[in-house]
Amino acid sequence: MKQRKILVTSALPYANGDIHLGHIMEVTQTDIWVRFQKLQGHDCTYVCADDAHGTGIMLSAESQDMTAQKLINTIKQQHEQDFKDFSIDFDNFYTTHSEENKALSESIFLALKNNGHITQRKIKQLYDPEKKLFLADRYVTGTCPKCKSEDQYGDNCEVCGATYNPSELINPRSAISGATPIEKESEHFFFTLPAFSEMLIDWTRSGTLQNSVANKLNEWLQDGLRDWDISRDAPYFGFEIPGSPGKYFYVWLDATIGYMASFKNYCSRTDYDFDEYWRKNSDTDLYHFIGKDIINFHTLFWPAMLSSAGYRTPTAIFAHGFLTVNGTKMSKSRGTFINARTYLDHLDPEHLRYYLAAKLSSGIDDLDLNLEDFVQRVNSDLVGKVVNIASRCSGFISKGFEGKLSSELDSPEIIEEIQSHKDEIATLYDSRDYGKAIRIIMLLADKINQYINEKQPWVIGKDDKTSPELQKICSTGVNAFRLLIILLKPVLPATALKTEAFLNIPPLNWADANLLLKSHTINRFEPLVTRIEMESVQNMITETKKASGIEDESINGSKESATIRFEPQIEFDDFKKIDLRVAKITAAELVTGADKLLQLTLYLGSDGEGQPIYRTVLSGIKTAYKPKDLAGKLTVVVANLKPRKMKFGLSEGMILAAGPGGEDIWLIEPHDGASPGMRIT
Repeated sequence: MKQRKILVTSALPYANGDIHLGHIMEVTQTDIWVRFQKLQGHDCTYVCADDAHGTGIMLSAESQDMTAQKLINTIKQQHEQDFKDFSIDFDNFYTTHSEENKALSESIFLALKNNGHITQRKIKQLYDPEKKLFLADRYVTGTCPKCKSEDQYGDNCEVCGATYNPSELINPRSAISGATPIEKESEHFFFTLPAFSEMLIDWTRSGTLQNSVANKLNEWLQDGLRDWDISRDAPYFGFEIPGSPGKYFYVWLDATIGYMASFKNYCSRTDYDFDEYWRKNSDTDLYHFIGKDIINFHTLFWPAMLSSAGYRTPTAIFAHGFLTVNGTKMSKSRGTFINARTYLDHLDPEHLRYYLAAKLSSGIDDLDLNLEDFVQRVNSDLVGKVVNIASRCSGFISKGFEGKLSSELDSPEIIEEIQSHKDEIATLYDSRDYGKAIRIIMLLADKINQYINEKQPWVIGKDDKTSPELQKICSTGVNAFRLLIILLKPVLPATALKTEAFLNIPPLNWADANLLLKSHTINRFEPLVTRIEMESVQNMITETKKASGIEDESINGSKESATIRFEPQIEFDDFKKIDLRVAKITAAELVTGADKLLQLTLYLGSDGEGQPIYRTVLSGIKTAYKPKDLAGKLTVVVANLKPRKMKFGLSEGMILAAGPGGEDIWLIEPHDGASPGMRIT
């Protein structure tokens, strides 16, 4: 396999606040991908930085009676520690307020200007008469001029994605003082983005973006691009534009250039060549991981700037959705706007890394951190399945064989089955379909545990602690566990490190899955992963609420404890009224305009006269099943549910499914001779 040279970045956290779990989701997604590439033997460099400029930094420093420089230095240290404690392995974490970024921003600006892609003109700009400063886009709020959504920022709408000038907002107001802004004239610099329309049409359809992102950009491109305002007036914390006193680069211009600056700083301390990675027609790869809220900056402005300035454009840009908690947007009032440090004070970071990986895909759908499911899944998968294999087998090896594994295995076929999935799992990691990879790994863990249950080493060991058969069985289990840890190492680096110490082996690489441990001495087993207690989750939520000045101490906003909550009890006679029937899905179709619904045609057998009975049911399982995969499946339907008129049509029943949501929804599928129409009692 040819070694690739890859440069990877995550979006820059703003140096004006704490790292929260939304940030952690993004850097975890990126870190897993980078670690996988390194395990494969590729030269993969991961850089990031704090986004350290803008009005927000200036105002925050002012409110804390300190210089902006001191503020961003303090925040950077906190950010770095949070990321480190979540095992985010940056090769370089820097700041956009650096000499490298200043030099690059100025040189790129001058290149754009020399190429005729910078214009100057006077504009009427919103001004806060109370604070006496021009208002940066994010400090003006109002109603979107395109879709009329309220409480939108002055540069782009989070509802429809439109971009605009803050002066175009309906009913604008200052987010700093609350005053109604007035208009003042000021000369600004603009980047002529429309000049790159054709280039961007080609680039966005070249495979560099997810299809859904490319489709959205196509709408913007068809509507026509507009010049991009890249300057701001003093007072402002940032880089002054060369030859223009009192004029500063807009934070979003030097923020993306900050990727280059962080790498340049890294190059100054290593033997990496900056130009090799950033020159036009470079044979290296460049990948950006970002949230879907900043797509326009990275997929329109950024590649156009790079193209004009003579640099390469990204190989690909991977966008992801938002993190929700318990099904809703992170909220301070609910105690679910959780800072990274608050999480770390109560819970193991590896637990969250695993849960996020188990739910991450290559799409841009939002990911929900369901706290009850989080506890159950981690305890079931990591403790009950994976680590359980090592704990069940290693004790017999230590006690009966002085820690030495056998020279041959009891069931090489189970080892070969794990190894046979290595390439498939590698492909899933590479395509960022981590959830699918985790599902395969856990199925393999189930099979290993089933193997141990069938072999019953505890029965053999009870009679003969030095039985060669016992040694072979447990050596098979230990080797299978080692293979699972190799497959999970991008997700669980700390657990992998502890496993390497336990197994008395050098750091594991992906290719090590082709090898086995035979006649090898391992160390005494120590617990590798501990169970999550719901009390720890509750304490985290309580601390989050208290930090926001909220007294309520429960996850769901009531005084109830944070346990699984059931609906009120019903009488048995009520339950008997539910008519559960086996149904065959004869057709499944997408529902136009619906995000989650599929229209299912169900066959429930024949009536007394031999006429077939069909029902049409709308079911929210689109995220988990493709229509073509459902035809012919048997499922269970509530057959006597009163038809319900829904937004997208009439639903004549309800099929039964289980799971936390998203891709993790499983139809209840009857087997053992079940046929359409059969009643379930």
